[in-house]
Amino acid sequence: MSEDSSALLSRLQQLQCHFTWDLKKDDVDLENLSTRLQAHIQLQLGQHGAVTRSYSYLAYVRYLQDQQEEALSLLNQSEETILEWYGDESERRLIVTYGDMAWLKYHTRDYTQSQSYCQRVEDLLLKYTTGSSTSLLPEVYGEKAWTYLKFSWSSLSKAIDCFRKALEVQTHDSEWNAGYAIALFRTEQRGLESVKEGKESLAMKQLRFALEISPDDAVLQSMLAVKLGGYKKYEEAEDLLNKALKTDPDNPHVSRYIGKYFRNQYRLDESIDMLERALKRADQSPFIHHQLALCYKRKKIAEQSRKPFSNQREVRYWRRLCIRYLEEAVKIRPSFVLALSDLALLYAEERDLRRAEEIFQQCLKLAESEKSLFQTVHQRYADFHYYNKKNEAEAIVHYTKGLLLHPKKYEWRQCAKRLKQIAERRLSKNQEDGEAHALLGQVAKAEGDKKKAAEFYEKALDCDVDNAEYLSVLCELRMELQ
Repeated sequence: MSEDSSALLSRLQQLQCHFTWDLKKDDVDLENLSTRLQAHIQLQLGQHGAVTRSYSYLAYVRYLQDQQEEALSLLNQSEETILEWYGDESERRLIVTYGDMAWLKYHTRDYTQSQSYCQRVEDLLLKYTTGSSTSLLPEVYGEKAWTYLKFSWSSLSKAIDCFRKALEVQTHDSEWNAGYAIALFRTEQRGLESVKEGKESLAMKQLRFALEISPDDAVLQSMLAVKLGGYKKYEEAEDLLNKALKTDPDNPHVSRYIGKYFRNQYRLDESIDMLERALKRADQSPFIHHQLALCYKRKKIAEQSRKPFSNQREVRYWRRLCIRYLEEAVKIRPSFVLALSDLALLYAEERDLRRAEEIFQQCLKLAESEKSLFQTVHQRYADFHYYNKKNEAEAIVHYTKGLLLHPKKYEWRQCAKRLKQIAERRLSKNQEDGEAHALLGQVAKAEGDKKKAAEFYEKALDCDVDNAEYLSVLCELRMELQ
């Protein structure tokens, strides 16, 4: 590398753009992300900024896919739409696009143009200084936040942090407030943040605030309705649903969230109608296919629960529909862990244990990098071993792994419940079962009751006096209790 190109690279590394934001290719399904971004552009979803961001973000995806010419074309379109929609206020919003252009020109060895775009960014940063070498302009924080939000579940916390920083400067900006609300909504959806019972969550409060600024945003209205349904505030929720349907009835995101609301209320036919409507405009959405599958899963479970006898033909019919939509979801997005694990359990129900095992192995591999799904995968894989393969020992291994993260989350509670059931059943047959006592100790420890955990491990050691593992855990618990 020549001295000039080395100096240029140093300048490029100081820019804030997709090329410098540590967006790891291995963290995301590029084909799925590409499909989603193309749909956003085609359907013109969201506010003006959303479409311009989709152009520049898709350009970076095309770069990762070695499609440099299309990447260049998309960045030009990003610049054109920013200039068209923001006019005199466009310069600050061009900083990220010009940064991307500088990097793309560098990678195509057009060093003169790369230097030119780099200079443009530096000139804009001088013109619109923040007064601090560590602070960014709110437009840059916002762009960065939206990118993290779309990139992967693992970058949600980064998105939230960037939205907060943008809002510190532009408190009432409609785009940053909407993005912050969506990020918090997704965080709570995954159970990654605890929500106090009876009190409105942070996501709900932010959705309300964002709607004060953008009262006709149908996506925010439908998302808030989903949250209100969880708090049994049905009258307010359905008022919002009606507004959303009047404002933007053909927006697939609106239909998707309204479909979710109806599914949560067990109004499955209404949910299916809404999701089918959404699918007509966004047939490559893995999420909508997954939501439809969950509706048919509810119908299957309802039929299985029918007293005194369920209709097995009906059960099979709903199961096959569920499998069909899940297969489509994972075909569009092969890394869709929740859909994959749902699909594995349905194959297990059909006694295709080999296929179910293959899919679970995919899930376990994906969960290694997607830590937020680690617990879900191990809980479902444990259920597979316990109920379908009748392998209690393997089930215990994976239920135990499910206790490691996110205490009190649904999957955590299921793992704790199953381990207790297994231990208590075994102790009802044999009070000298040391492993059963240790399992109860493990659950008590995970629940935070160290005194009770120590008592269980003492009983486990009484039954198995030479067990070094039980002794080690007991010593650790006693030291913590002192």
